[in-house]
Amino acid sequence: MTVHFIGAGPGAADLITLRGRDLLAACPVCLYAGSIVPPALLAHCPEGARLVDTAPMDLDAIEAEYVAAHAAGQNVARLHSGDLSIWSAVAEQIRRLQRHGIPYTLTPGVPAFSAAAATLGRELTVPGVAQSLVLTRVSGRASPMPAGETLEGFAATGATLAIHLAIHALPSIVARLTPFYGADCPVAIVVRASWPDERVLRGVLSDIEAKLAAEPAERTALILVGRSLGAEDFRESALYSLDYQRRFRGA
Repeated sequence: MTVHFIGAGPGAADLITLRGRDLLAACPVCLYAGSIVPPALLAHCPEGARLVDTAPMDLDAIEAEYVAAHAAGQNVARLHSGDLSIWSAVAEQIRRLQRHGIPYTLTPGVPAFSAAAATLGRELTVPGVAQSLVLTRVSGRASPMPAGETLEGFAATGATLAIHLAIHALPSIVARLTPFYGADCPVAIVVRASWPDERVLRGVLSDIEAKLAAEPAERTALILVGRSLGAEDFRESALYSLDYQRRFRGA
C-alpha cells in the first residue's frame, strides 16, 4: 500500500500530469481538497472508488483515512491543488505517514505562478531586467513568515515577485514594495489562473488597489510584481546568437 501525493495543477482539469492522471485511475481511494480541486479531475478515478473530500477535515481525520487504507491494503491518491513543493501542507502529512511506516510518493503538478505567466503571455525572467523569481507570501493565520523572509528583503534584489495567498493584504504589499520598485512598476493579479472563469487585473503599484476595488477578488489570486512584467526594450539572450558557442552549435 502506498499514498500517492499528486499535484492537481492550478485549476484546469487538463493541466494534470500524465503520471498524476494514471495514479488517480489506479487507486481505489482518493482524498482531495474539494474547496480548490476541480471536480472534473475525479472523473479519472476508477468506478466505485472511495472519494473523500478533505476540505472539512482536520489532520487527525486525514491521518485516520491513511491508516485505514493501509490496514485494508488500498493505495491512496491524495490530490492537492497546484504543486506539492510549496504551501501544500504535505510536509506534516508525510511526517505522520513516516511514523506509521506507510510508503508514499510525490508527483509534481503545474504551479500557479506558471499558469499565471501563461495567462499573461509573459516570461518572468527577462535578460538584463530580472533573472530571479521569488515565490513568497505574507504572514497569515495558518503560518507566520520567518523573521528573515520579508517583502522588503526580497524587493531589494529587484527580482520578480510572485506573492501567493495574499490578495487580502494588497494595500500593505503596495506600501511595502513601492519604495523599492517605484510607483510605476507593473503589477498583475491573476484570479483563478487556468480556470474557465479566470480573470486578470493589470496595473502598476500606484493604481492596482483601485483596480482591485473595482473588481474585487477574495481568494485564489496570485499577485505578480516586477519590471519583467512590462519589459519591451531589453537585450536578447546570447543563447541563440550566431557567435555564441555551445555544445550543439559552433561559433
